[in-house]
Amino acid sequence: MAYPIYLTIGNIPKDIRRKPSCHAQILIGYIPTTSLGSIQNKAARRRALGNLFHACMDKVLAPIASCGEQGVAMMSADGVWRRCHPILAAFIGDYPEQALVTCTYNGRCAKCQVPHDQLGEYREFPSRVQSDAINTYHLANGVVSVFHRACREVGLKPILRPFWVSHHLTDIFLSITPDILHQMLQGVMKHLIKWLSSPTVFGSLGLDARCRCLPPNHGITLFPKGITTLSRISGKEHKDICRILLGLVVNLSVPGGQVSSRVIKAARALLDFLYLAQFPSHTTDTLHRLQQSLALFHDNKAVFVDLGTRNGFNIPKLHSLLHYFSSIMLFGTTDNYNTEQTERLHIDFAKDAYRATNHKNEYMQMTAWLERREKVQQRVASIRRQQHEQSRVRAMVPIGPPQARHGALKMAKNPTIKFVSFDDLDRKHGALYFQDALADFIARINYPGASGAALRKKAEDTLIPFRGVPIFHRIKFTAHNNYGESEVVDSVHVQPEQADSHGRITPSRFDTVLVRNGRSGTQGNKGESFRKNV
Repeated sequence: MAYPIYLTIGNIPKDIRRKPSCHAQILIGYIPTTSLGSIQNKAARRRALGNLFHACMDKVLAPIASCGEQGVAMMSADGVWRRCHPILAAFIGDYPEQALVTCTYNGRCAKCQVPHDQLGEYREFPSRVQSDAINTYHLANGVVSVFHRACREVGLKPILRPFWVSHHLTDIFLSITPDILHQMLQGVMKHLIKWLSSPTVFGSLGLDARCRCLPPNHGITLFPKGITTLSRISGKEHKDICRILLGLVVNLSVPGGQVSSRVIKAARALLDFLYLAQFPSHTTDTLHRLQQSLALFHDNKAVFVDLGTRNGFNIPKLHSLLHYFSSIMLFGTTDNYNTEQTERLHIDFAKDAYRATNHKNEYMQMTAWLERREKVQQRVASIRRQQHEQSRVRAMVPIGPPQARHGALKMAKNPTIKFVSFDDLDRKHGALYFQDALADFIARINYPGASGAALRKKAEDTLIPFRGVPIFHRIKFTAHNNYGESEVVDSVHVQPEQADSHGRITPSRFDTVLVRNGRSGTQGNKGESFRKNV
């Protein structure tokens, strides 16, 4: 129903910016998306909608235009007031929004002057020049036919006054950033899955059959019905598919007896590009690997044409991958400007606000609701900051050397099954000689300094006064990140074969783990690692 506009400052650390709770991005307004149904001519309606959007954006960003040129006094983090010139540096949006902002036509690149029929080629084209575009739009005050002809010649929409014309320090074509969510996950990867599941390549039956055979594992989402029958796939689901996609196609045969190595190379190159593009930090080597992955795909992409899956690759989202290297060099890593952040904000703020307004007078009520919410949040943040400063003054103690933070086991408060007999542990869980192992453990706890022979004797004399134990089907391993927060880094699942309420059998699952026996790093005892099926 409306375009939400979010604003952030470029020098805020990305670890803060991508957390909605930190409020590093703020909602500054809504732009209406009325359809203007009273205008019968479709071309005129689209032109009017574009002019309406740019007129609203010009009004919203007018303070930035004046402050960018004249400067404004701002306090920096060190408490010193400086004259700053804030400008519109980056625009974050999906492809339709990029085309709307840059006034380019759908099916064209918003950053360079690539012809429509050469979008699939692996070569660079001249960048769009904002000064030339502004000179073209200055013709809007003259003869209409001359203005429209000039816009067609340069591949721009005939907008009367784009909002960025008044932002002389902004290059709107340069400010368009990559978009992992819509360009890669919802775009290129969606095409790749469609190509691989084509009957002329691997087919949907082969991919779905392998999906159903995948064993469960930590961090892996299972698709018991396959991936080719899914509809309305979200970005998270595309991420989960990309984790297993290469394993699904390895060693599959191509119809007609053709070699599938070129298909595997093309798929792997795009997957490598996807994961390299999402690195939280880059070096010269990783950026060169990013370019090499894209070059490898273009070297092998013709296999899809040879197999009859594609006639060409004139896809704007595929062409946009050529600009990732320069954008990362200019704006930093892609997690600084991924549209997943604004999608999350839209869910948290816009939809919650819409539900809170009872759907009457939506825009005014949503704005008022958000303003009240932001004021409450600002007040809470102010109180917390004051409390933190007071506690810091009271606890003025010397800071010692940093302490290493180790991971820990995280168990559920209550067991999965309260009682399982020793016989069932042996028969269903494969825990052979559990009573002997338990007796050995009790002996070591009670007599830590005893010798091996003495411990074996004590274990033989240990009486276990119960015939079963509670069991847990899941163990989580946690570790502290760089911000002191605990996060789950791995998980172990243990579950015997069992039947549900409908009589359907759920297969057993016993994950393999590595256990370190002994203390590493001590002289004379280097430790020994061995494998156990828990």
